[in-house]
Amino acid sequence: MNIRQMTEIAEQWLTTFILNEWTFFQLAIIVAGYGFASVLASRTEPAMEAKARLIKGNPDLLRVIIALMRRMMWLFLVGWLWIANVVLSKSAWPSQRWLVSTALTLAAAWFVISVLTKIIRNPTLSRAVAIGSWSYIALYAVGLDGPVLSALDGLAVNLGAVRLSLLLVLKALVLAIALIWIAVLIGNMLSHWVQRSADLSPSIKVLISKFIKIGLIVIAGAIALSATGVDLTALTIFSGAVGVGIGFGLQKVVSNFISGIIILIDKSIKPGDTITLGDTFGSIRDLRSRFVSVITRDGKEYLIPNEDFISQQVVNWSFSSDYVRIDVDFGTSYDSDPHQVVKIAIATASTVPRVANQYKPPVCWLTGFGASSLDFRLRFWISDPANGLTNVRGQVLMALWDAFKKAGVSIPFPHHEIIMKSPIEIKQPD
Repeated sequence: MNIRQMTEIAEQWLTTFILNEWTFFQLAIIVAGYGFASVLASRTEPAMEAKARLIKGNPDLLRVIIALMRRMMWLFLVGWLWIANVVLSKSAWPSQRWLVSTALTLAAAWFVISVLTKIIRNPTLSRAVAIGSWSYIALYAVGLDGPVLSALDGLAVNLGAVRLSLLLVLKALVLAIALIWIAVLIGNMLSHWVQRSADLSPSIKVLISKFIKIGLIVIAGAIALSATGVDLTALTIFSGAVGVGIGFGLQKVVSNFISGIIILIDKSIKPGDTITLGDTFGSIRDLRSRFVSVITRDGKEYLIPNEDFISQQVVNWSFSSDYVRIDVDFGTSYDSDPHQVVKIAIATASTVPRVANQYKPPVCWLTGFGASSLDFRLRFWISDPANGLTNVRGQVLMALWDAFKKAGVSIPFPHHEIIMKSPIEIKQPD
């Protein structure tokens, strides 16, 4: 077939299918349907979306429902085109309604894809998946999927006995992303089910959840490679050659990963524990495969590598018990009765809400005769160290101040007495 013959076929196709009254008639139907759907959607979407937001439950399901409410225009357009296609099918040839049928397929595909992809939380990834899926359906609807796929398959390179084409890479990439996403979704569902179990400790829950997610992701990747025709045994040589170099580069990553597994197995720390590591004091929020998230009292979130919890000294305030003893030192003047001071201090500490009187009552001891004061140490227990230590010390000290002031017990301040052995003459200025 030469260029002249191809040009004649194109002109005949253009005259037969494009430049005729049926094409303009179908365009008018599509434009009218779009206007009708827009007006109807503008009147119904706000009320339906407001009612949908009252639904309580799974946030992913709610996101899909809200996306459905915001795309009512496409739903109405699909309904309009479906009715038009049914009417035209009874009174016109397929060649006289192809534009309406194609528009119906594309509109329905975009409506379904744009709603379902809202399950993906990342907006950019969600839009990319939606556009990619709809583009393939559009090529299929107009019959161009075969030539495009053949062209992609023609762009290939031979790596020994393996033929690597652009089509194979795209298929493997799309299938791997889809399967891994499904694996992560199923892993999150199973993880939530494990977290609700009352028979497992927090560390075991995290360990089981991580093994489930990692196992599902590995299985999904293997299935994706096998489904696209990639021989997994062919990767053995590649993995052996590159594995050594990657191992040196990922030494710290692997070390932190193994350390995280050890932490979960020996249950040294768990979510909710109050810990001190170096200068960091806070509550453990989450255990990850590479780091531990620790939130301090000032709202900062430290991402501490798992390896530090293995190699450094860690103070776990709630390892075997949530109760923590706190010491508060204070002093009173020498003219105070120490027996009375002890009674006042114990009674005052017992009135502070955070002091755990039911566990062990506060005690107070005279610890020494200082240079300017009688020195005492007040000891009490709390059961919520995650809520802070400095603030409860401050509450106890403020309560002691009020109690001593009411009882007439004075708190001394350092002073020095100077005795002059020889008289000093002081002259008044002129």
